[in-house]
Amino acid sequence: MPAFRIKRASRLRAAFCAAILALAFAFALPASARAQSGSTDSAIAKAVGTIKTVQPDSITVAAESGGEVTATLAAATKILRVPPGEKDLKNAAPLQPQDLQPGDRVLVRGRAGSDPHSIAALSVIVMKQGDVSARRQRESDDWQKRGVGGLVTSVDAANGSITISTGSLSASKSVVVHTGKDTILRRYAPGSVRFDDAKPAPLAEIKAGDQLRARGTRSSDGNELAAEEAVSGSFRNIAGTVSAIDATAGTITVHDLIAKSLVVVKLSADAQMKKLPAEMAQHIAARLKGGANGDAAANSQNSSQSPGDADSHQNSPGRHAHQGADASSAGGTGQGRGGPPDVQRMLSRLPNSSLADLQKGEAVMIVSTSGNNPGEVTAITLLAGVEPILTAAPSKSASLLSPWSLNTSGGEGDSAP
Repeated sequence: MPAFRIKRASRLRAAFCAAILALAFAFALPASARAQSGSTDSAIAKAVGTIKTVQPDSITVAAESGGEVTATLAAATKILRVPPGEKDLKNAAPLQPQDLQPGDRVLVRGRAGSDPHSIAALSVIVMKQGDVSARRQRESDDWQKRGVGGLVTSVDAANGSITISTGSLSASKSVVVHTGKDTILRRYAPGSVRFDDAKPAPLAEIKAGDQLRARGTRSSDGNELAAEEAVSGSFRNIAGTVSAIDATAGTITVHDLIAKSLVVVKLSADAQMKKLPAEMAQHIAARLKGGANGDAAANSQNSSQSPGDADSHQNSPGRHAHQGADASSAGGTGQGRGGPPDVQRMLSRLPNSSLADLQKGEAVMIVSTSGNNPGEVTAITLLAGVEPILTAAPSKSASLLSPWSLNTSGGEGDSAP
């Protein structure tokens, strides 16, 4: 199971707002200024958002509340840099207007102008984009290091525990995720693949069949995890062939072999798209079809190549990805070489694909959101080049992909674990 396209803005945004609320009056207009201008608290305006543009004496902020706000900066404007996660200004550092950059998160507080979209800034509290990105990467790495994910098999609400089935291909393992009063629980919104859209949700909303990823402290045997944070969602697996492509709308129509119906799949900029090299697809198909016998068949096929073929095979992109997957299986999942490969790690080593790379009649496997309309879904992960897999084991193929993506790059806003 992957890392949610875990962009961490929702938590960073919450941390930012917490710092602001804790200091709501720290930058109130001084009494002397109020006496001179006749201003009251009702004349104080604020804007929270991201800097869009920077001018010599002002900044334009894309406000969270919608629209844009222009904040004029004066010599007396206080500008302070706050590290992500801080709830007070003890570690704040002063900045100069020239230190502000597009992409920085800010709280602007000042006198409201005659235009409702303007503020004469008295103070600007800043979270630098680089600080946000660094924290996002640290959190993403932590989800990778201390995270576990899989399919929910049961929920014990009385004890606050969730049992998930982890692993891929022929191997699976049950892990009990323990939650407590301090565990942060979130759930993906229907129709959304953005971690930023995940909302706080009680344990009661998690059901068998959901996908769940949690991070925390694992037991020495790896069979239990005390969760600090968990995120869940209901997702749909699709395996079939492309019957139509609409590049303008950014959609494809797939004949779903699982549901025996046509489904329109929206491919947004957030979707992870990959294409398996033929060799890798055949190797996975052999394992799916025959388990250990499939491994032997795949190894036999590899060893039967001529020296020239072996050299070509050794240098192919699929070979390098496969080697990486075997190595990660040996180190990360307790499965040695020849055990079930970690498909998500395989995919992370493949180049990204796009809608333009797909062709009518091509076999694909998709993990999508589970929305209200079963005939229309939004793709989270799409994997092409899978015809050998669908031919070998169509009933098993859908479980290969996880809704979480190991690709944590992207724009500001939503990272997934």
